[in-house]
Amino acid sequence: MIYYWFGAILLFLVQGLSFIFPDIFTGAAEYWQYNSSTAISVDLCIVLLLSVTEIWLRREKKVYLKRAVLLCGLVLSYILYFLLTPVIDGSEIVLIMPLLISLVYFERMLLKAFALLNILIYVVIALVPAALGLTRLDISDFILVMAVLIIGTLLGQGVITRSLEMRKAVEGLVKSEQKLIVEKTISDKLLKMDALTGLYNHKTFHEYIENLIQHAETNGVSIHLAILDIDNFKAINDIFGHWVGDIVLKEVAQVLLELMSPNDFAARYGGEEFALIFTDTTAEQAYACSEAIRSKVEEIRMPQLDGRTITFSAGLCSYYIGDGKEKLFRNADAALYYAKRSGKNRVIVHQIKGPIVCMT
Repeated sequence: MIYYWFGAILLFLVQGLSFIFPDIFTGAAEYWQYNSSTAISVDLCIVLLLSVTEIWLRREKKVYLKRAVLLCGLVLSYILYFLLTPVIDGSEIVLIMPLLISLVYFERMLLKAFALLNILIYVVIALVPAALGLTRLDISDFILVMAVLIIGTLLGQGVITRSLEMRKAVEGLVKSEQKLIVEKTISDKLLKMDALTGLYNHKTFHEYIENLIQHAETNGVSIHLAILDIDNFKAINDIFGHWVGDIVLKEVAQVLLELMSPNDFAARYGGEEFALIFTDTTAEQAYACSEAIRSKVEEIRMPQLDGRTITFSAGLCSYYIGDGKEKLFRNADAALYYAKRSGKNRVIVHQIKGPIVCMT
């Protein structure tokens, strides 16, 4: 609607200039000065038309918005046609305005409906007065205007058809891109995750711990590493079968996911071993979480194990600036080895000073 108002203001401006500078706008000035009351009446009709349309658009549902705009453009084009015909040659060009406006909405049916209505109105206003003897019909002008309206409609149909084809092509590309993104995300996840347990795999764990150690060296982030090893896992596989061993691994992994916080990191390190990383926490809190996991795993009851319990041994170690990844793993492995030798089913903490101790 703002463009309609802009066109109306431009028309009023030209009319005003024609009165102020009659020498420049000779033909138009003479006509509008002679028919000033008619020109003013038409101007008022234009303002009334635009105002009514604005009110309609603000009050009615959005479903009628397109029709309101196009109907306003159609009526406005014929008002301008009658106003400009006496003073401007070729004023019939304004009748193509509804066709141009229809292209904005890219709807073929809407373009056809208003194009047919436009042609019908022009046929009526051109032929009926001539048939009644009120005006003389200029056949060449009539044919020219009809040709312009029909060709404009056909061109508009072509533009809309091509635009819709391009939109479908773009939508197809977007869908293909989205599919590739989803596939890539799934692929990345599969590369990072252990298929059996749903935990991160060995490779992803090492990438993560290396990044964390860099942060610890530069920003002082606290890191605690725990390595868990399921006790007597080989015996479980030998006695009950590997499929039962897989269930045991899944059960332990589920406990890890339940009890570890979102800031912590759990991975299947290899075979029956799991690696846990605790960040932004104290050594005591890391030990408490490890003990809670150990107790929860010990409570698991599996009918496939004929009453046997699942336990694990763990070695826990804190990272100190300058240790590096190898020393961190060496200390955690030493604590795990001590836990195995001292009776299993326990969490042993490696301290920077003194012997390896159990904090229980």
